[in-house]
Amino acid sequence: MSQRYQISKAIRSTLVLWLLTAFIYPLFMLISGQIAFSNQVNGSLITNSQGTVIGSALIGQPFTSEKYFWSRPSTTNYSTANPKNDDASILKTGVSGASNLAPSNPELLKRINGTDGEINRLKRAGVQPTADLVYTSGSSLDPHITPEGAKVQIARVAKARGVQPQKLETLILQNTDGRFLGIFGEPGVNVFKLNLALDKMS
Repeated sequence: MSQRYQISKAIRSTLVLWLLTAFIYPLFMLISGQIAFSNQVNGSLITNSQGTVIGSALIGQPFTSEKYFWSRPSTTNYSTANPKNDDASILKTGVSGASNLAPSNPELLKRINGTDGEINRLKRAGVQPTADLVYTSGSSLDPHITPEGAKVQIARVAKARGVQPQKLETLILQNTDGRFLGIFGEPGVNVFKLNLALDKMS
């Protein structure tokens, strides 16, 4: 075979592979995703009764009112900082990520055990601290807490809303996601979805 034939063959193969991997395969995945998993591929967006997007089921939101279940702490405040007025430097290093503080770091210990730390904040609200209500997640955007983390808040939310604790227990159970495929991960409660269901119940 001539060298010219080999070069031509290599160019044709490259073009075919480029067409397959850069256009046909991505287009196939895009169409398949939109058909089979439309909600997920579009960000798992949640809308209100007026059709306005109010958040995503994949990203947590901060809740501070006594009438709502609280999310776990976030080093980025769930990326809600105003880029034009970011006094706390929340967005300095991006909108996602852990604090990278070691367990022995004084700053981490202060944030957890200090006078205004997470543990004392929870105890003042009558909430028994659990690990997920004290520590941030790796991304600081995790929308889930453990079922235990939700249950220890029942008394506080029930008192603030004047509802029976049993109703909140049922609501938590209804909004608990099980293990993936029944074996992977741990059950979790999506706080955003739980609070939306809480408002609908009231």
